[in-house]
Amino acid sequence: MNKPKILVFSSLFPSQIRPNAGVFIRERMFRVHQEIPIIVVSPVPWFPFQGLLRYWRPHFRPQPCCYEEQQGIQVYFPRFFSIPGLLKSYDGFFMALGSLSTLIKLRKQFNIIDAHFAYPDGYAATLLGRWLKVPVTITLRGTEVPLSKLPGRKERMLTALKNTSRIFSVSDSLKQHVVSLGVESEKIRVVGNGIDLLKFFPLDRDIVRAELNIAEDAKVLISVGALVDRKGFHRVIALLPTLVQQYPKLLYLIVGGDSPEGNIKSRLQEQVKTLKLEDHVQFLGAYPSEQLKQPLSAADVFVLATANEGWANVFLEAMACGLPVITTDVGGNKEVVNSLELGIVVPFADPEALFSALILALEKDWQASQIIRYAQQNSWDSRVSVLTEEFRRVGNCMK
Repeated sequence: MNKPKILVFSSLFPSQIRPNAGVFIRERMFRVHQEIPIIVVSPVPWFPFQGLLRYWRPHFRPQPCCYEEQQGIQVYFPRFFSIPGLLKSYDGFFMALGSLSTLIKLRKQFNIIDAHFAYPDGYAATLLGRWLKVPVTITLRGTEVPLSKLPGRKERMLTALKNTSRIFSVSDSLKQHVVSLGVESEKIRVVGNGIDLLKFFPLDRDIVRAELNIAEDAKVLISVGALVDRKGFHRVIALLPTLVQQYPKLLYLIVGGDSPEGNIKSRLQEQVKTLKLEDHVQFLGAYPSEQLKQPLSAADVFVLATANEGWANVFLEAMACGLPVITTDVGGNKEVVNSLELGIVVPFADPEALFSALILALEKDWQASQIIRYAQQNSWDSRVSVLTEEFRRVGNCMK
């Protein structure tokens, strides 16, 4: 029997310079490490003149050190050639090429490559797997839906999924999406994300509101996520003028910051200013995951008017703090918010439905204990046992 040794391959992974990037991947795979040894390779996009772009975009493509040790685990950050906005259909090839020497150096430390996101990461991983004669697994995380609308990237994504040994999907809806594109259903196992109950639990609301200078009798909405268009902060802000008429002390907390997809904070701030909502919206910045329970515990309702998700871990994190969730019917959102006792799922791009759901959520007497119990049932333990079983099965198939 071959004992699995995993190389986690993902361009989205925390580093000292981007501590909140891909935390959900680290949470998942570092728990797998308790059963199966892992190392991590996180390729970083680079091109010769990107330093010039930082004169206009100071946080563009921050470059971590080439190596870090995180919780005793080796994490490597090799560079790969990538021109911003151009030749994206070749990112997978250049990612594989840029990572090859690192994987050759580490070759004795792994016998499975576990990639996250089908493209470009999964495609690069299958090239590396072919070059080094190593089986590859790929986890679908939601980007596969928009990428399937781009012919060049769709073709490479499907090539990667065809050439992998096993596919994990964080939601059944995402599995069904790639099956509709021609991927074998039997090859895919749904393994959602979990919740860290040591980090997420409710704090005393009066205390955290005092710490954040929030009135005890305020109605508080909260959204958490990277400040990018698809997360839908602007859709919530657009509804606030009417909501404020009904709830004069309404406050909307936005928790999040820069991401590889960009940063629309200035645009959101301009929207707030135009709508004269400065007293009703607070930008709290990005929070480390272990501190996120503070603003969550200060809120009444979690809302995310998102355009695309695989399995939004932040829903479980909010629920673990006792919050109902209002979100849109995209990706696996209905699989997480699967009961009216947990929240409300509304059609995407339907502001009237979103508005009505927020009114209902602010008025309803939610059973926080029931919401918390549901989150607790989705701890990481059950997820990790499935993953380790699958990795051992892949290991047993190796020659």
